[in-house]
Amino acid sequence: MNMKEKLVNPEISESETDSIIWEKSNPESIKYGAATNGEVSEKRKESQANDKCVTFLRKLVRKKVFTDDTLERTDLHRCLTTFDLVNLGVGSCICNGIYIVVGEVARNTAGPAVLLSFLVAGLASAVAAMCYAEFASRVPRAGSAYVYSYVTVGEFMAFVIGWNLLLEYIIGTASSARAWSMYFNSLIDDSIKDFFREYVPIHVYGFSAYLDFFSFGITLLMTALLAVGVRESARFNNIFTVINLLVIAYVVICGLFKAHLHNWELPPSQIPTHGAGDGGFFPYGISGMMAGAATCFYAYVGFDCIATTGEESKDPGKTIPVSIVSALVIIFVSYCSVAAVVTLMCPYYLIDVDTPVPFVFQYVGWDVARYIIAVGAICGLSTSLLGSMFPLPRVLYAMGSDGLIFRCMANISPRFKTPFIGTVTSGVFAGVLAMIFNMKELIEMMSIGTLLAYTLVAISVLILRYETDENLPNASNKKDITDSKLAQDEPFKLRHLVFPAACGEPTNTTATVTKSCVGVLYVVIIAFCTAVTFCDDALESREAWSVLLVVVLGVLVLLVLFCITRQPQNTTTLNFQVPCIPYVPAFSCLVNTYLMFKLNFLTWLRFGIWLIIGLLVYFLYGLKNATMNTYTEKEGSGGSDDKQGDHSSFPCRSTDTNSDADRYDSIGDTTP
Repeated sequence: MNMKEKLVNPEISESETDSIIWEKSNPESIKYGAATNGEVSEKRKESQANDKCVTFLRKLVRKKVFTDDTLERTDLHRCLTTFDLVNLGVGSCICNGIYIVVGEVARNTAGPAVLLSFLVAGLASAVAAMCYAEFASRVPRAGSAYVYSYVTVGEFMAFVIGWNLLLEYIIGTASSARAWSMYFNSLIDDSIKDFFREYVPIHVYGFSAYLDFFSFGITLLMTALLAVGVRESARFNNIFTVINLLVIAYVVICGLFKAHLHNWELPPSQIPTHGAGDGGFFPYGISGMMAGAATCFYAYVGFDCIATTGEESKDPGKTIPVSIVSALVIIFVSYCSVAAVVTLMCPYYLIDVDTPVPFVFQYVGWDVARYIIAVGAICGLSTSLLGSMFPLPRVLYAMGSDGLIFRCMANISPRFKTPFIGTVTSGVFAGVLAMIFNMKELIEMMSIGTLLAYTLVAISVLILRYETDENLPNASNKKDITDSKLAQDEPFKLRHLVFPAACGEPTNTTATVTKSCVGVLYVVIIAFCTAVTFCDDALESREAWSVLLVVVLGVLVLLVLFCITRQPQNTTTLNFQVPCIPYVPAFSCLVNTYLMFKLNFLTWLRFGIWLIIGLLVYFLYGLKNATMNTYTEKEGSGGSDDKQGDHSSFPCRSTDTNSDADRYDSIGDTTP
């Protein structure tokens, strides 16, 4: 009688079966004559405890692997074209940078050099956008960075990223709704604001001065639009985005007629003495320009909403990468053009922080432009609100489908083909936040989730470019999985850091070396950013110890990158690939990590509270109800039942767990 027959024999109890398995897998206990049943029992319990610990850890790092069928299958409506996706990305970003950020940075941080601030921030954002574009061509699914990290890093980190994306999109929606309300109030002399402040005030520190039911109503209106269909939402977004771009073109073209280069060359004698810089193109110096770039970087946040449309766009493997890059180019040109015109029309120290574009036209005597710009601003704020809300239910849908959060969030409306429950729930929640919080409190919490997501996407791209074919997300699409196994894996040796075991296709050994180097790289990047952030005063004073510390850490970063470049890359051709691997993703990690270090303590505290809530959801619900659990049980059931062996209903498979049948085969046969 073999081992499998014993396991299904009803005459053998479960405890006896466990004893047989343990004794067969621990022959030393028989060889040396394990003294008593008590000792055997204790060792068996210890072994079982270790097995449970290993199983738990494997669940945290198990990865999602797609096949051809699961990449294409979706319950959502595939109707979005490249034009729709480009407008979605442009509409979600372009409002805040033009109508708000340009005035703040030009007057208080960079002066006319705000043009270069947008340029530097655009280059940093382009790096992140390229990483998103490559991943979108690999895994064209809903969920954005959540799905990307699930197929690369594992389930636990995917949940953390997905949970942070929910925070980003909820706060982004609430802040956009609040901005819409504030701007509309300014057009009607704060009538709505005064009414609510009189009848529904809030006298609680940290909250708004009044209940803003207007922003709550705007959020519900957009929620209804998103819930009734993605095609209708895209049509609304397209119209309003085009109107906004036409207004921006009007601002740039008309503004050039009133532009004066003298405003970029103001002498110090014309500059007010109270904190307005030293005049010229760099009134606040190079450091002011770079500080402005850090602020301008957040004006580019939003293009990643395109990556959440993987199950609603036509041919997503091609349209999403093209749309991400195209949208970022349009945003970049718009920002730089408006920044240049605004600072050429008016001295930087006079620019109004709250309404910079209407102000400069009033300054030159074109009051009529105020009304045209107001139309563009209202359209821009509307598309920004829609762009913030659009990805939120898609991330909820992806996480709910995987069972990591409540599965009702993945329910698709048969009539509208949208995640109806997720859309309504997230819209109401974001509307409540918009109603009770100020803009300042909302914006402070918005950026950390985005930067963390950008960082992990860059790391994931770096890992997958050096991965073997069989471990890629859609392995079945690859040319020939066996090709990567021609070079036999060798045990790791120190020389493999510079002289890899394989010179052509990556192997498991070279992939492991790369992953280890990436881990070391990010640790060194964290140390580098820590030194630059907390030793900034010493660095400005050029103290020897601080300069030496930064130089040493910088050299370590370059050494680790050199070791990564020595490993063989995967040669699979994609619709879009990040150039200059590994330097571009590493630069993205560096920029994003540095900006995270610049966030204040209160932001980190709020992020920590949100993260603790998320961990409770994951360990108390997600870990037990994940779709991967069901798949593993089906995979482990074995048997010849066709129904049991059919995995088509499961969108993923585990790459880390073996079936019970394989486990028992490894034990071997035994006799009664």
